[in-house]
Amino acid sequence: MQLVRSLFAVILVAVFSLMPMPLAQAATVAPNENLVTEGIPAIPSALVETVNRYTEFRSAGLSSWHPTKRAMLISTRFGDVPQIHSVQFPLGARKQLTFFAEAPFGATYQPTEGNYFVFSRDVGGNEFNQNYRYDIATGDVTLLTDGRSKNSRGVWSQAGDRMAYTSTRRNGADTDLYIIDPRTPPSNRLLAEVTGGGWYPLDWSPDDRQLLVLEFLSINKSNLWLFDTTTGAKKPLTVQGQEPVAYGGGVFSKDGKGLYVISDRGSEFQRLAYLDLASNRYTDLTSQIPWDVEDFDLSDDGKRLAFVTNEDGASVLHLLETATQKTLPLPTLPLGAIASLSWHSNNQDLGLTLISARSTADVYSLNVATNTVERWTESETGGLNTATFSEPELVRWQSFDNKTISGFLYRPSARFTGKRPVVINIHGGPEGQYRPGFLGRNNFYLNELGVALLFPNVRGSSGYGKTFLKLDNGYLREDSVKDIGALLEWIATQPTLDADRILVTGGSYGGYMSLAVATHYSDRIRAAIDIVGISSFVSFLERTESYRRDLRRVEYGDERDPKMREFLLKISPLNNAEKIKKPLFVIHGQNDPRVPLNEATQIVATVRQNNIPVWSLVAKDEGHGFAKKKNVDFQFYAMVLFMQNYLLQADTADGARQ
Repeated sequence: MQLVRSLFAVILVAVFSLMPMPLAQAATVAPNENLVTEGIPAIPSALVETVNRYTEFRSAGLSSWHPTKRAMLISTRFGDVPQIHSVQFPLGARKQLTFFAEAPFGATYQPTEGNYFVFSRDVGGNEFNQNYRYDIATGDVTLLTDGRSKNSRGVWSQAGDRMAYTSTRRNGADTDLYIIDPRTPPSNRLLAEVTGGGWYPLDWSPDDRQLLVLEFLSINKSNLWLFDTTTGAKKPLTVQGQEPVAYGGGVFSKDGKGLYVISDRGSEFQRLAYLDLASNRYTDLTSQIPWDVEDFDLSDDGKRLAFVTNEDGASVLHLLETATQKTLPLPTLPLGAIASLSWHSNNQDLGLTLISARSTADVYSLNVATNTVERWTESETGGLNTATFSEPELVRWQSFDNKTISGFLYRPSARFTGKRPVVINIHGGPEGQYRPGFLGRNNFYLNELGVALLFPNVRGSSGYGKTFLKLDNGYLREDSVKDIGALLEWIATQPTLDADRILVTGGSYGGYMSLAVATHYSDRIRAAIDIVGISSFVSFLERTESYRRDLRRVEYGDERDPKMREFLLKISPLNNAEKIKKPLFVIHGQNDPRVPLNEATQIVATVRQNNIPVWSLVAKDEGHGFAKKKNVDFQFYAMVLFMQNYLLQADTADGARQ
């Protein structure tokens, strides 16, 4: 965290203290050395001072329980990026253990003694993650992978003496399976070569002789395999039928006779189920819940399953007794999103991360014996009174084909009267889903600018069943854009929302959607902000990293097929850029492996030819979205200025801002 002022302001203080400033010239804040800007006006220091308290918030997430002590590892930020910290008891001091320029993540204790932990880290957001061992006694850090390829974090064996993980080191495209004893890096060995970039180890059998592995083919189709951990021989556990089946995770039962899995087999939604390995009998455990199960964890003694359902965007925690398959009572948790479910080895404490509209992400534990909840972290929120923050309102509208689309609307502070400008913020994925949570910096728009925020879940979003998930695939791609067209019509019917002042934005696939809306509905929006978005599906598919290319072709279509290529070129915003008639702001990371920088540079150059105002911001030390606080802060300052210039200006004779 920057202590009082941003780095940019500190630099400017030093510079301007050495030279006189004309009285008519206001102080400004310059981008740092890793930011490249084009078309962005100078950022007034006064704007930074107004905005800054909305940037000084933190969050915390559970990383790992200690195996023998009631203590944990968490991830939280006290500098520019999150670091790994230890917490010894509820609301105890957060002791920082790592001090890297790039954020470490995925830290897990060695599961029997906890004398070291393993974590991952990339460079500049390139996502070529490397695994490292951190020794608790000395603080020494040891590289465990080759330093070049993309590696998954991996899963621990039951004995705690090995980890199974995937790596692209063989050819850059296939995620082969490897096994390593982290105490002895030379023990690293190839377990099995596989084909494709979607292989993920899930769990070791109780005797450590078998490894459960997920083969992800698409959001709608995946398989489960068992690998012999000595020979690498594999056998399939699942068979695809006429209707594709997706599996979302799995663990061995304590006796090793079966698996607990998440799957949409025979269902519209992802359910928790038990798969008997001897008979292949499949038993639904949550058929009574008409929503997706999104996460689960089995206690060490195998007696309890904790799982979370996604119910219209809100997380609901459940507890299942495995012997009887009956649910157990739990205390009511605040409405929000739950992540990082993890049982302590004592089989009583269930750890989790909880986030809501009025509370940034923090770590809690639930004692299932006493049904008591304890808070482990209490993250700062810049001194703001979060109790006054806007709560999300679930809204629905009818699209062009009468399908119901939903989203979450945050209304601005009541002190703003009249019809309010609207920012439509579209999630990425496209298989993602907007989940109501803490808005962080975005609360500035609500509280200080009086802008309403609307987060739609257009067709293709997860959380609403597998049929809805497939409604934007292939040649149906622009149907999701039409969902936003219907949303624009809905906004025009709302007495408190200003249909004449709408800005559309989004990241990744949401960036594509912002560009697409700007081409289809340019006369109905004021401006657009594209963050790490796709401007041409063909160039995107040809240049995205090879380990993910085939997985993306399943979603968007195969650009090597002449008919599909023609379609993808036809709908790509780059080839419709002459229809963009409103100001555009494009933001990208230079090291983005998912949506390469070319997607940003080509749309910026093309739209500029139309004499349309275009702002561009590129970070040389970021990837698929900005992660470093100093970069995120400047991006936010620029976005506020962009909105002030192009969204908040009212259509009045005197041009007064409302």
